[in-house]
Amino acid sequence: MARSKCSDSGLRPQLEINRFLVPEQVVLSTGRRRKRLSELSTLNGRHARATWGKLEKSIRRALSSLTKEYGFSVAAGDMQLLDGRLYITHSGLLRLASRKRCCGIETCIQQKASDPAVGRWVFKATVYKRGISNGFVGFGDADPSNVSSVVRGAELRIAETRAVNRALRKAYGIGLCSVEELGAFSSQPRTSTIPTPSNGSHSANGSGNTSGNGQPRLRDQLCLLIRQYNLDPNLVKAYAADFCGTEALSGASRELVESFISHISSAAKENRDALVCKLNSYAQPVEARS
Repeated sequence: MARSKCSDSGLRPQLEINRFLVPEQVVLSTGRRRKRLSELSTLNGRHARATWGKLEKSIRRALSSLTKEYGFSVAAGDMQLLDGRLYITHSGLLRLASRKRCCGIETCIQQKASDPAVGRWVFKATVYKRGISNGFVGFGDADPSNVSSVVRGAELRIAETRAVNRALRKAYGIGLCSVEELGAFSSQPRTSTIPTPSNGSHSANGSGNTSGNGQPRLRDQLCLLIRQYNLDPNLVKAYAADFCGTEALSGASRELVESFISHISSAAKENRDALVCKLNSYAQPVEARS
């Protein structure tokens, strides 16, 4: 008997055979997957507490749900916690697409909407899922007004990344926004007209880091640099305190923290290895005491 082509009528009998003749294998496969996701959820909880500190109940629930539904890993950098909210990362989305056996991602510049003269770029990305002919489309834009000064000049690549992220989130039904799509988070901080406390108690990690126009906090800018250049956060904090002349970063004024962020950004771009050596010098006193 001739084999049927890969149509719905041809595939249905085979699916029924798999379901009724070998149910033990299906149950075992499902059981193993659930066990693996349960173990990953436990590991994510540990890594999240070690990286982000004590988490609110709502964050813990969201983290558990995202782990079991998509298999995201905190240790692998699939998710980030910024300003009390979870965000997915570009690398996390790409790993998810690989696990789901994504057929391909197509990107193209939107010439009419882009303006290279002013550094504005708009991209269209199309994600093709396995077994689906129609793609999932996402658009992304970037210009000097919505990217950090750390990545100034890379607006074209950022626009493409944002487009790919949106298309992947549509394709796999992820309502969680990605870090790279946060225009406000990536934008250049502006001077706030709201006076800051003289003791600087909120200058590094409090609500005083948000300017009157809703710009990102200094702590979030520093977290972005740490993540982008893969720096040790504890060593960066120690370096920052020494740079600002305070016992802890939270005791520094806003102006000093802004100056440190600018300094470490320039140092990382010019010579990351030299910066890492500098940071490592702050680990020696700690090791000596231990």
